[in-house]
Amino acid sequence: MRRWRSRGGLLALALGVSFLLAVLGTSVSGWPTGVAVLLIGPVLAGVWSSARRTAVVAGWTLLLATGTGVLRRLVGTPGFCLEFVVLLAGGVLAVHNAARHAEREAALARVTEVACASQSALLQPLTVEVGGIEVCTRHHSPVREASVCGDLYDVVHTPYGPRLFVGDVRGHGLEALRTTAAAMRAFRDLAYLTPGLADLATALDARLAADLGPEDFVTAVLAEFAPGEVRLVNCGHPPPLRVGKQVRLLEPPQPALPLGMRTTPLPHRVYLQPGERLLFYTDGLSEARDGDGVDFPLLPRVAEALAEPSNSDALDALYAMVIEHTGRPLTDDVVLVLCRATGVTEAPLTACPREGVSPEAGP
Repeated sequence: MRRWRSRGGLLALALGVSFLLAVLGTSVSGWPTGVAVLLIGPVLAGVWSSARRTAVVAGWTLLLATGTGVLRRLVGTPGFCLEFVVLLAGGVLAVHNAARHAEREAALARVTEVACASQSALLQPLTVEVGGIEVCTRHHSPVREASVCGDLYDVVHTPYGPRLFVGDVRGHGLEALRTTAAAMRAFRDLAYLTPGLADLATALDARLAADLGPEDFVTAVLAEFAPGEVRLVNCGHPPPLRVGKQVRLLEPPQPALPLGMRTTPLPHRVYLQPGERLLFYTDGLSEARDGDGVDFPLLPRVAEALAEPSNSDALDALYAMVIEHTGRPLTDDVVLVLCRATGVTEAPLTACPREGVSPEAGP
């Protein structure tokens, strides 16, 4: 349908339908319908085309109706006059409907533009140092025709150490943007007040559950940095990667439900060697596919991209690899967050419990 519209095919279709009905009305013996049936053309145009094109179709049908009336010697008869009035009124209504539809589309486009601007403002790319941790981020929006998506990230410096929040809201559109803003606001409110990382996830879960629909949720991974290690809580989100001499997925010790679904995640520790980096991402990266449906080869491509010494250059190289793999613009948001210790990380006020150490936590 989009191809037809771009080439003016819908206008040709409406004109052709009207012409075909007029031909049938003048050439087929015993054709039972009158000229009012030509209203089908303007109705089709009013649903799919602009007001100007609908007016063209409406005028065309009036000319066809007049020609049909002349050929069938119906001009001046009460029945023909009534049907002509119906055709005229229907054409006017079709033009009005097309104009209203265009206004609604324009309003929706303005709202979507504002939503995209709001999302970009919330997720501005940044490179900052927080408590001895360099955090570099990228947010790549999908193609222009796609709707607003719900990827999110935030980083704050709390009394318990630098804390990072990377998530993905289920769904698209304005509701997803509203939930994104609510999740980021809740994280900033609770990250400073909640000592335990698992308790922070539980508090976020309770805060968001009140606003989410029955089928809505937010996948998330929370990270808290301390000297020589990072503490992680994963709520149904793609696992982060530890990148050093090897690239390793940091799977949680046990799966946990996303936020908004009464999750009870288990925290785990991962030790960090000097020079190692952590990559957090959303499923727009891990689920990117080429034309044959082949997934993006995550681990080898991340290792190749992160050979770049600069965090910023590494993320740009990784995204370029994704686009090269898919061969087309992505249809889903991609959030990339790369973290690296820049020096001695400040010791937090409290330490999380020692239980729940990940099998991958060793050096």
